[in-house]
Amino acid sequence: MKYKITVKDQIYEVEIENINARPVIAVVNGERFEVTPESGERETKPKVEIKTFNPRQPAAVSQSPNPASGGSTLTSPLPGTVVNIFIKAGDKVEAGQVVLVIEAMKMKNSIRSLYSGTIGEVLVETGQSVAHKQALITFADLSDTAWM
Repeated sequence: MKYKITVKDQIYEVEIENINARPVIAVVNGERFEVTPESGERETKPKVEIKTFNPRQPAAVSQSPNPASGGSTLTSPLPGTVVNIFIKAGDKVEAGQVVLVIEAMKMKNSIRSLYSGTIGEVLVETGQSVAHKQALITFADLSDTAWM
């Protein structure tokens, strides 16, 4: 699109390729320019924090609110919807016992306990959607027996 622009009483014919593109490509008297128009607001540059990596320094341990980070938690092996729960807090389970069923893509998947022990808390309920590796149940105590 061509425009006539006056700068200090001098008239220029300017051709703009795409007024919405950034930078705007303007051709003035056959010479090509890249122009970045200012908006009414001044942009501030984001502050950049520079961190150095020291391989000898141990990594900082942060406490995650996700109970799945603990060793006594059963997590979901796939995303889906919980359709059956066969246990409750305080129940004793054996390693390999089916504790709940998750439906994914119209297939029902039996989720088995990896440990023998006592259920501490059931973190999901029937009908709830769960994500991959989401915590499903926690154990209050574990026996020495593990499945797999």
